[in-house]
Amino acid sequence: MLNALSNEQPNESHPANAPSVEDARLVDAVLHKDRKATAEFVSLYADRIYGYIRSRLAPRYDLVDDLVQDVVLSAWQSLGRYRGDGPLQAWIMGIARHKVEDHYRALLRAPEAIGDGDEHDDALASLPEFDKLLEQEQMRRNTWRVMSELPELYRAALIWRYWEKASAREMATKAGKTEKAIERLLSRARAEFRERWNHV
Repeated sequence: MLNALSNEQPNESHPANAPSVEDARLVDAVLHKDRKATAEFVSLYADRIYGYIRSRLAPRYDLVDDLVQDVVLSAWQSLGRYRGDGPLQAWIMGIARHKVEDHYRALLRAPEAIGDGDEHDDALASLPEFDKLLEQEQMRRNTWRVMSELPELYRAALIWRYWEKASAREMATKAGKTEKAIERLLSRARAEFRERWNHV
C-alpha cells in the first residue's frame, strides 16, 4: 500500500548525470542579469518543481504555489554557488527536496503533534510490509486516495518516511523530537492508514 508511494519518483537526473554546456551557458547568462535567460531558467524548471512539490504536499494544494515560488527564488538567489558538479536540474531539485523537508519538519515540530500513547502499536501486526513495491495502478490510486484523507501530520510523516526514505532517527533529529516519539507518530499514522484502507 504505502510503498506505492515509492514508485512515483520524479526523474531528477540528467541522462549523462553531468552538467551540460547549456547548463553552464544558462547559469552564466542569469548571473549576468540577462532577463531572457532568467525567464528561460524559470520556464525550464518551474513545472518540474511544481510537479515534485504538488505530489509531496497533496492534498494541501493551497500550499504548493508559495513553496514553488520559494524554491525558484532560492535557486535563483543561490545560483552563484552552483559549481557545475552535476546537472543544474538535479541541483535545483535538491533545493526543492530541502524545502519540502523543511515543511515536514515544521509540521512534526509542533508541540501538540506527537502524543505519548502507544495504543496503536499492536495494529502493525496485521499490516503488510511497507517496504514491498506495489506496481498495480489501482493500488497506487487507492493508496493516494487514502493518503489524501489522512490528517496532514500523518500524511507528511508517512511521505517523509516511505517516499523520501528518511529514517525515524533522521526525522527525529530534524524535527527536534525523540526517535521514540517519531516511531509512535509513524505507528499511529500507519494504523490510521490501515483503518481507512480497510474501508476503500
